[in-house]
Amino acid sequence: MKAIGYKIPSPISDRDSLIDIELPKPQPEGRDILVQVKAVSVNPVDYKVRRSASPDDGSDWKVIGWDATGIVAEVGNEVASFQVGDEVWYAGSITRPGANAEFHLVDERIVGKKPSKLNWAEAAALPLTSLTAWEAFFDRLDVKKPVSGAAPAVLIIGGAGGVGSITIQIARQFTDLTVIATASRPETQEFVKSLGAHHVVDHSKPLASQIAALGIGAPAFVFSTTQTAQHVDNIVELIAPQGRFCLIDDPSGFDIMAFKRKAVSIHHELMFTRAIYGTPDMDEQARILNEISAAVDDGRISTTATNNCGQINAANLKKAHEQLESGSTIGKVVLEGFA
Repeated sequence: MKAIGYKIPSPISDRDSLIDIELPKPQPEGRDILVQVKAVSVNPVDYKVRRSASPDDGSDWKVIGWDATGIVAEVGNEVASFQVGDEVWYAGSITRPGANAEFHLVDERIVGKKPSKLNWAEAAALPLTSLTAWEAFFDRLDVKKPVSGAAPAVLIIGGAGGVGSITIQIARQFTDLTVIATASRPETQEFVKSLGAHHVVDHSKPLASQIAALGIGAPAFVFSTTQTAQHVDNIVELIAPQGRFCLIDDPSGFDIMAFKRKAVSIHHELMFTRAIYGTPDMDEQARILNEISAAVDDGRISTTATNNCGQINAANLKKAHEQLESGSTIGKVVLEGFA
């Protein structure tokens, strides 16, 4: 089968950072399904792994990619939720080979039914970011539980990115929170407004004073998707006492002691955790994906795909990685089909 991989971690500018290769077609066993991949999207985890992780022991190639849509081609002998021909979407597991390949093995417990109203590429933009946003809101921040004295509001830092853009929609469709999103350029500000943000503030300027100027009070929740290190002091100032703060990036020198006086709880979100550890509630991800799929088909959630880079091959994946690493991407970058 066709796939895209690499042998040595490297910058995307290196000739061999991503290469078109041929690999044996995998065979499903147990609860795995074999998916014929139709489209993929690219996330920051892709370039972070590409720059740092070598092929697994015993493997010549490292194949990455954690967002896919496709058709079930074969099923393992313990699979109960899917059959050959089903259209699916998923983000997969970071501990297994990725989806930048014609055929991909994935555990059925982290797979959902693809929304029928989106094409392959439009749907591929959503699984990883939807799972991240949903888990951050309902498992980590526990937004259904109010914070006494706080404004029933959430500040989403990085509103126009892949995670931010779906988080705004989930917040609007599944909660009653006032949604404040950050964006610094006219085009990104308009984008987050179009997704439903009640207020937009500029993350290139101090956030605390802008939040105070809204006159709604101190937000109960803050969800930071990017550049957390630049905003920690402002988050400490603007968040309500006993508020809850969730982040998904890896700020260096992050000092949680600054939050102690306000008794703010700090939460990390990694949507791969359930699959990495095979947690007893691993199938919760299938449920979340199915709920998002239903919301898409009901017209409540829109795709966040903004740039289709063409067919799934090394050259186009390099362009996608370059765009994402620039830090200026709006929404999600997708690729579709093999030549």
